Amino acid sequence: MLKPNIITPYCGVRYHLKEYSRKGPQNAKELFNLRHSSLINVIERTFGVLKKRFPIIVSGTKPHYDVDTMTKIVLGCCILYNFLRGIDNDESLIEEVDHELLQEDVQPTPTHAREHDYRVGCHIRDTIANEMWEDYVNN
Repeated sequence: MLKPNIITPYCGVRYHLKEYSRKGPQNAKELFNLRHSSLINVIERTFGVLKKRFPIIVSGTKPHYDVDTMTKIVLGCCILYNFLRGIDNDESLIEEVDHELLQEDVQPTPTHAREHDYRVGCHIRDTIANEMWEDYVNN
């Protein structure tokens, strides 16, 4: 799946957040995987909460709307959710989604795309990882 527009974690390098509880990242690849894992958790949590609060986002095997309409629906739900958090911050939804995500705990399994796309993706990921590491070490 590693491509220029889909950046996956480094394979064979610590990935899950719980693996960093005793010892922080030791190199650029570990730091990248730590931040990738953190970002994935935030995205999964956000969509989990949105699905619970707005069931229209949850679809079966066939989408009921075209992609443009679904994009507008998700954007509208995000706007409404942010507005509602200011009025009624329902933490129980967030706790429920966190519990469900802990039950899943699935690590992505990388596959190889076309060789050129894979090499470009590797270069982009390595550049991001090295810049993160330089910033991490210097700050």
